[in-house]
Amino acid sequence: MYLIVIGWMYVVLMMSVAEATNTTGTVLGGIVTFFLYGILPVGIVVYVMRAPQRRRAIKAREAAEDAARATATAPDARAASTQPDAGGEAPGAAEPGGVAPVRKEP
Repeated sequence: MYLIVIGWMYVVLMMSVAEATNTTGTVLGGIVTFFLYGILPVGIVVYVMRAPQRRRAIKAREAAEDAARATATAPDARAASTQPDAGGEAPGAAEPGGVAPVRKEP
């Protein structure tokens, strides 16, 4: 992709030089040609073509943050699992059936 961009910028540079050195051309015309035919379209094309790469970088960064978050909370979870009542909560046990199941009358 960058080879095409470099080639196009070379062509645009030569167009700008030809515009600036022509007898009916101006330096301002060469500068405008360079920006409107070179910098602006190439910037847009490079931005669009790099979208998948940016998306992969964002996903990789989010995965690294998730992994760091998981390792940061993992020691607390292991310590709590070795001492089940250390959290100050009542131990989980089977509750008596407080609500009867709904069924039709006989």
